[in-house]
Amino acid sequence: MSEPNLRYSDVEDGLRASVRDLLADRADAATVLAHAESAEHDPGLWRALAELGATSLHVPEELGGQGAGYRETAVVAEELGASVAPVPFLGSAVLATAALLHVSQDDDARAALARLGSGEITATLVVPLSTWDSTPSVQLVDGGLVGTVRSVADARAADLLVVPAGGALHLVQASAATVTPVVSLDVTRPVADVEFTGSTSVALVGSAEDAVRAALLAGAGILASEQVGIAQWCLDTTVAYLKQRYQFGRPVGSFQALKHRLADVWQQLVLARAAARNAADALATGNDVEVAVSVAQSLCAAVAVHAAHECVQLHGGIGMTWEHPAHLYLKRAKADEIALGTPGRHRASLAHLVDLPG
Repeated sequence: MSEPNLRYSDVEDGLRASVRDLLADRADAATVLAHAESAEHDPGLWRALAELGATSLHVPEELGGQGAGYRETAVVAEELGASVAPVPFLGSAVLATAALLHVSQDDDARAALARLGSGEITATLVVPLSTWDSTPSVQLVDGGLVGTVRSVADARAADLLVVPAGGALHLVQASAATVTPVVSLDVTRPVADVEFTGSTSVALVGSAEDAVRAALLAGAGILASEQVGIAQWCLDTTVAYLKQRYQFGRPVGSFQALKHRLADVWQQLVLARAAARNAADALATGNDVEVAVSVAQSLCAAVAVHAAHECVQLHGGIGMTWEHPAHLYLKRAKADEIALGTPGRHRASLAHLVDLPG
């Protein structure tokens, strides 16, 4: 087995430039701050990302996607993390899409993937954002779905719900369920409770457990790249601020103690990026996926939180205000830390996978 090449390819660099330009135009800090007050997604930005092809990169062309891979999807996630853009990328482009890809032998799944790829609809996988197992909480009763799933990411923006129940995945129109917003720490990624009371659905052929497991692995792996994007923005923004903030007649960034703190963030970020790239490459190739994803999440979640903490603190007074976007990155980093398995949960999984003693 050849060693993975974790460097960004020319194609990936070009994709990054396109997404970054779009986000600079449509999701700059002022726009995201203003949008965060409503705790809603930005449908215009989502349509623009779909037109760019960024929402279906790892979907094969014959299923209506771009025919790229998870490495390219991870690049988009990294840029979205750097802007904390309020779009349903994790729920629709990653979790729901990965679950549907796993059962793509089903005609209804293929049709749903084609509609997702064109940007016609959005979807989400109906599991709690914090989950790391595939245990369903919705039951199939008398031909209808019954149950409630708490804290589902991107549910309010979804047109289609992908629901594991009764051993299969079910497609449910969002209008057939009750979606209730709940207060979320991260207002740029709203969550909601989803309740089914006999909702009609279309059952897909294939194992729900395997599909959900594949989706959670893909979600956790891509989330690591989002966390790298968060950390990179926090480092870049803090360095720029400390260069222009003066005390005692010289830039604050010239103080040795602050240099050391920034150097620590940079060193952690380098390791986190390597782990996230390895996870994306593993998802693309299918090699040691579980190990690569758990390694990435064990590291990247903590790095993003630390970088966001330093960003807020080293910005001083302005970093504590609602007017500065630093608090959005800290909230996203903290929310991501418990999403799709905490670092501790991933370390426990990793110990089992590599036969480390308890």
